[in-house]
Amino acid sequence: MENAIEIKALKKIYRDFWNRPKVTAVNGLDLTVKKGEIFGMLGPNGSGKTTVLKLLLGLIFPSSGSIKVMGASPENIGNKKNIGYMPEESYLYGFLNADEILDFYGKLNAMPEKIRKKRINEVLDIVGLSEARKRRVADYSKGMSRRIGLAQVLLKDPDLVLLDEPTIGLDPIGAGEIKNIIKKLKDRGKTVLLSSHLLAEVQTICDRIAILYNGKLVREGNVDDLLTEGNKTEIIVSGLKTGDIDKIKELISGSGGDLISVDHPSETLESLFIKLIREKSGKNN
Repeated sequence: MENAIEIKALKKIYRDFWNRPKVTAVNGLDLTVKKGEIFGMLGPNGSGKTTVLKLLLGLIFPSSGSIKVMGASPENIGNKKNIGYMPEESYLYGFLNADEILDFYGKLNAMPEKIRKKRINEVLDIVGLSEARKRRVADYSKGMSRRIGLAQVLLKDPDLVLLDEPTIGLDPIGAGEIKNIIKKLKDRGKTVLLSSHLLAEVQTICDRIAILYNGKLVREGNVDDLLTEGNKTEIIVSGLKTGDIDKIKELISGSGGDLISVDHPSETLESLFIKLIREKSGKNN
């Protein structure tokens, strides 16, 4: 199995009390997430990101189309042990410390005591909270709260990790800590699917991304490939005026200038995102 997630022609229509179509949240979506990669799912509010996550978790059911998660249907109960999910807000018991919270959720997952204690030590080390394990969660900073929420997700050592806005509300230091943890998960062979509005951060950690709008896939692919402007050429030269590429190369050799690079310029993920959404919405300004 090469793919962790396979979505084909997926449609989700929310209906009103009389079963009349109300909102088409996902409309003919095709999406594939490969095993061992960090995949970013982007889109404005109402684009269908949260609905896709709920469908992957089996919390709601598709109107049509197919979904496979780790080779099985989201409705497969036995497959749940392979999936970890961190929502946009982690609801934790503030009067408990990290050890107590993780022990509680370990028991809910029917983990034997010996394995439970071992995993608690491991995940606290992964998220960098070993020294704060005896502090009440109510006394944690926002960044620490997100990290203990992530520790809860990792406790059962899932192969697929779904993260909804993992760095929301965090300062640059806290966001950097979460990103480092996500990179460590990939190093350990885990697959990560994250949904985020923080485009610059997604750009630095994701292998591939998908941009959604009105429940449809607008663009999907490798981050570098999507952002490279192949129809333009950028020349960076030290100590030399402009000219055509061949003449510049000759001039550089004869004038003592250094050709630093000849490459295709890239736009930022944020500029690509805004451009695509404006195109789809018909707003050009």
